Amino acid sequence: MLKSIEGNFDHPEVNQLLKNHFIELRGASPEGSAHVLDIPGLKVSSIKFWSLWEEDQLMGCGALKFLEKDHGEFKSIRVHDKFRGKGNGDKVIKHLIDEAKKLKIKRLSIETGAGKFFAPARKLFDNFGFEPCPPFAHYKEDVNSLYLTKLLDNS
Repeated sequence: MLKSIEGNFDHPEVNQLLKNHFIELRGASPEGSAHVLDIPGLKVSSIKFWSLWEEDQLMGCGALKFLEKDHGEFKSIRVHDKFRGKGNGDKVIKHLIDEAKKLKIKRLSIETGAGKFFAPARKLFDNFGFEPCPPFAHYKEDVNSLYLTKLLDNS
């Protein structure tokens, strides 16, 4: 049974997962093209963050950043290494979409990398119906980034 906890950045396992995420994405993104947030960056009031647990084991995490009243952006989506390759990315995305709907978000967007390292993430977002879009919010055209968006059916 999947359990979500909002905003528990200080839990040691969550903290380590986010640190690993930050280090890995910084390493996989060319200089000037890394848009991953560190923990202080995730603690701003425009962001809601959840850790997801299977029993008592940290499965993953993800965040929603409010860009406008009804437009949100996915941030810091990560599946713990021991849960990778088992469809758990789908669970994280589904949880974030469900939370976005509760928050009356009508459009979700994401920036992800254009390189080979990010291919699994792009496939995951494609499976959920995200489509390419122009840069949004503060983003600029960048050959190393891909911008995706999806309208939510809030009915």
